[in-house]
Amino acid sequence: MTSSTAPASADGANVGPGSSPSAQPSGRSLSGRTMLVSGGSRGIGLAIALRAARDGANIVLLAKTGEPHPSLQGTVFTAAEQLRAAGGQALPLVGDVRKDDDVAAAVEAAVRTFGGIDVVLNNASAIDLSTTDALSMKRYDLMADINVRGSFMLSKFSLPALRRSANPHILTLSPPLNMTPHWAGLHLGYTMAKYGMSMTTLGLAEELKDDGIAVNSLWPCTIIDTAAIRNLPGGERIAKAARRPDIMADAAHAILTRPSRGCTGNFFTDEEVLGHEGITDFSGYSLGAPEDRLVPDIFL
Repeated sequence: MTSSTAPASADGANVGPGSSPSAQPSGRSLSGRTMLVSGGSRGIGLAIALRAARDGANIVLLAKTGEPHPSLQGTVFTAAEQLRAAGGQALPLVGDVRKDDDVAAAVEAAVRTFGGIDVVLNNASAIDLSTTDALSMKRYDLMADINVRGSFMLSKFSLPALRRSANPHILTLSPPLNMTPHWAGLHLGYTMAKYGMSMTTLGLAEELKDDGIAVNSLWPCTIIDTAAIRNLPGGERIAKAARRPDIMADAAHAILTRPSRGCTGNFFTDEEVLGHEGITDFSGYSLGAPEDRLVPDIFL
């Protein structure tokens, strides 16, 4: 398994998050590339897809939300409308990443519609921070099926198409494999599910290194303002000390525009990636809280 050092910006500029994508010193683009996203009707997945759409990418969204949800904003169809408005092409598919047929159909639709797959984004994830006593087996199974099995299956089914890409990437939104007992002790079920996603990164990066398919994970240094966070107990309060999903979108864009053979097997954080791109001021991503009052994300 290889590990890369991300390139610094061409001119070493301190590019702030308020800069337009075209002003980024790297000049790298996802134009014309096809990205298959699990989830993506809202939150971090949608933000990453929108950043790609601004380059002119083709986005295939596989998400369950085909009809408006009572407590969650957005559907796979409204997300597709946003992607098209941003400058990309979009193919919205209502499906469940836990179902073999749905995932296979999404891969086939991506290849049939856009001619291939260049990027797989394992974004779909379920969260329940309950202790072992309090966690129902139904919720445990949900997290295991979506987070671990879903990421494994979407990656697996996409491999033939990725092998035909000039710059293939698999990016999974999961944390570094931090074996400090603290995190397992806090919420064992969720920790196992997220670390299962990270094990997929670890294993596939090694397995696919000779194929030139980059396999990496990306995790935020701070809490990100998403519906999943706001729906947790005390979530509205926590979200005030969060960053916008745009920081993960910019970091993902930087990873996915790097040459795949020189960038694999990494467990990146958003700050690490952007720092290597020359971005050192992250205050523009905040919802207003000072940098020293932001809530750190778990697993770090």
